[in-house]
Amino acid sequence: MSTSTDPRRSVGDAATPASASAPVSGQDAPVEGGVSISDTPPKRVHDFSDLVSAVMAVIAAVIIMLASVYLRGISTGVEADVHHAGLLFGWLVELPLSLLQQLATVLIVVAVLGQLIIGREWVQSITATVSMFLGFAVAEASSWAIGRFGSDVLVKALDSSAVIGGPLLPDVFAGLAAFLTAAGPHRVRGSVKWGWNTLIAIAALFMVISVDPIAGVAVAFAIGRLIGLLSRFVLGTQNKGVWGRQMVAALTGIGLDVAELKRRDSGLAEIGRLSLADDLSPFSRIYDVRTRTGEAYIASVCDEQTRTVGYLSQLWLWLKMASGVDLRRDRSMSEATHHHVDLLLTLNNIGLETPHVYARTESGESSIMVFHADPTFTHCDWNTVQDDDLVSVMDYLGAANRRGVTHRNITPESFARSGTGRLVLTGWLNGDDASSPANVAIDRVQLLAALSCRVGLGRIIRCAERSWGRAALIGLVPFVQNVAVARDTRTDEFWSRETIKALRRSLGELSPDEEGGAIESVTLSRFNVKSFVTLVLLIVAAVVVFTQLKPQDFLDAVSQANPWMAALSFLFGVASWGGSALALGAFIDRDRRSTAGILASQAAGSFTTVSMPAGVGPAFVNLQYLRRLGYRNATATAIMSAVLAVQAITIVGLLVVIGIFTGRNTLSGMIPTNTLVIAIGLLAFVVSAAMIVPYTRRLVIDRLVPIVLSYARQLVELLSQPRKLTAAVCGWLLQNLLLGLSFWASLMALGHSANPLEITFIYVLTNTLASAVPTPGGLGAIEAALTLGFTSVGVPYAVAFSATLLFRLLTYWLRIPIGAAAMKWMNAHGLL
Repeated sequence: MSTSTDPRRSVGDAATPASASAPVSGQDAPVEGGVSISDTPPKRVHDFSDLVSAVMAVIAAVIIMLASVYLRGISTGVEADVHHAGLLFGWLVELPLSLLQQLATVLIVVAVLGQLIIGREWVQSITATVSMFLGFAVAEASSWAIGRFGSDVLVKALDSSAVIGGPLLPDVFAGLAAFLTAAGPHRVRGSVKWGWNTLIAIAALFMVISVDPIAGVAVAFAIGRLIGLLSRFVLGTQNKGVWGRQMVAALTGIGLDVAELKRRDSGLAEIGRLSLADDLSPFSRIYDVRTRTGEAYIASVCDEQTRTVGYLSQLWLWLKMASGVDLRRDRSMSEATHHHVDLLLTLNNIGLETPHVYARTESGESSIMVFHADPTFTHCDWNTVQDDDLVSVMDYLGAANRRGVTHRNITPESFARSGTGRLVLTGWLNGDDASSPANVAIDRVQLLAALSCRVGLGRIIRCAERSWGRAALIGLVPFVQNVAVARDTRTDEFWSRETIKALRRSLGELSPDEEGGAIESVTLSRFNVKSFVTLVLLIVAAVVVFTQLKPQDFLDAVSQANPWMAALSFLFGVASWGGSALALGAFIDRDRRSTAGILASQAAGSFTTVSMPAGVGPAFVNLQYLRRLGYRNATATAIMSAVLAVQAITIVGLLVVIGIFTGRNTLSGMIPTNTLVIAIGLLAFVVSAAMIVPYTRRLVIDRLVPIVLSYARQLVELLSQPRKLTAAVCGWLLQNLLLGLSFWASLMALGHSANPLEITFIYVLTNTLASAVPTPGGLGAIEAALTLGFTSVGVPYAVAFSATLLFRLLTYWLRIPIGAAAMKWMNAHGLL
């Protein structure tokens, strides 16, 4: 298989290997029945699947060694079970083990080399022999390295030298595994298959009677496979596809009385273009076929050994794309060509012009697609493309999409002129039917993106609006993402990072809403910002839990507490979610308001505080929730800003009112005036410096100011509604009072009586100041501030410290699992 990452480089390549069983000369050669055959001689191929298997062998060896060290109990138990089963065959121990090993080695090597030499596969026999020697040598070197640098546990797990001597690892299995792998594959040679069966049986025997440990044998096999696969990849193997006479026989089987078979030259491959004759099938060999009745056909031959790259590409896309996007995964060339032909027939049945399929057949390790020679397709000359042509190809895709058929890999090379002169799409190899709406949208985005590399964006949008309608184009905006665009389009010489932005902006401008450009994107990729943030949150949360949680301190605090008052403190903490939910719900439209969703968002915010600063996590969750409710970015941001503004006003007002009634002057003494002034000064300096520079000034005026003004208008509108404002204020008052009462209950649980209003005042003040510290959930800062704050007003230090720990346990740590469950529920219901 070619190792090129661009499949176009392999099409029509005369160097593509072939089976040695049907050698041909490259000159016209008459055969039985007077058939004229012109084909290129078969050559060796570098099969990419060998490289993939070599990597897997390395991974397997590493996993086995790690399991031997860190999962010693499991590996020892498995080995003990095997040895216990071996007691039934105790008589095997009496066999001459060394002689048995040597005899098996000689028989395997002689049988395989004999078949290779008789079959005139000289290079393969040399490769297998050299690989065997390398397998022995690498096993010896690995044994020395493990014995010298490995841990005692690893050495003991791998040691095979106790019974019949030799190195640490059983080198015979490494050498023979390398030999058989390099001589393979086993599916095409009987001696290799027989050799593998014998070798595995010998290995099983040695493990059962405790001659070799399981781990040692497994690592030796992995080393042998690695050496054999690398040797096979470097030197190449014979292709077992059909060539020459075998091609004629295969075509005869589908009703073609072949008079002439002629392979096309490699001109297309030399300029890096696929052939339109077989609908842009990658890695294909193309033949012109003429029958005795004068009919002309085109035969496209795809060999199994060229499939690995395509399958891995499909597999990578499947892993990368979100679960809502369907993707093909054809494991074999037979599956790929079968689906390709089916899809072309489906399109033809719809009435769309495609290469006219005659039949499909298989022979050896090749899949053959046969097409009628007419009508012919030609590559698109973009200098001749008119607006009607663009509308025509969009109508073409629209007709396929209406029947559930999607292309899934539209690139600039996918456009061609049909025999009737119509601009059509080709290259349906990766397409599929029964497609989801997401796949249809991605198809259209891919078409627009591919055309934007050849045609002006304004023309494309106008033509697309003629074909699909404005509403359909606006519906594409959430799907305009880099991940939706085909790889060959993104690597096109006329593509840039600004192309996708310009396309999204142009489509967004079609929306009657002034915020059309702010439409939120749908999730198309598994590896997007959201999934990355979620993963980081989980990792940080785990680190925080295991490094910051001090179980003994909390146990000491809990053991001294009154359980009923502690339970009351926990209930107050949970009930405080109702206050923040009321504040957020006040600004959500009645028809979008869901009590369960709003409460879940507040609980989920408590989970994010494990890995985000205290105020950032809940705001992030609320913003995402608002977007999921259908609010545009500017509107959602305005709602969140209104909620936070009301929160700030409420906290200040609460502190002033309670401070007046309690007579406390703590507020003036705890605000870091100098620090606040310095921060304000630095902010002003940065803003001023940015506005001095012409580029940043234009950026702010042209880009940021319109967004800020739009956002500010909505914020002012929200804050000027008395009913919503009153409800939000009541919500924040309720939350702060409940949290203050929760801390008061924690003090009461430890036997310290205090004024609830005074406790609420001190809690709100110290918690607000400490929450500004950018640690996850304010960890450390909040504990220190609460302890110091209550100690300064007369609460004994031991009581203040224990009450703080108890309070944080009940209102922070114990709420985390509830928040995690709420986040999972929201994700399941599409609310986050």
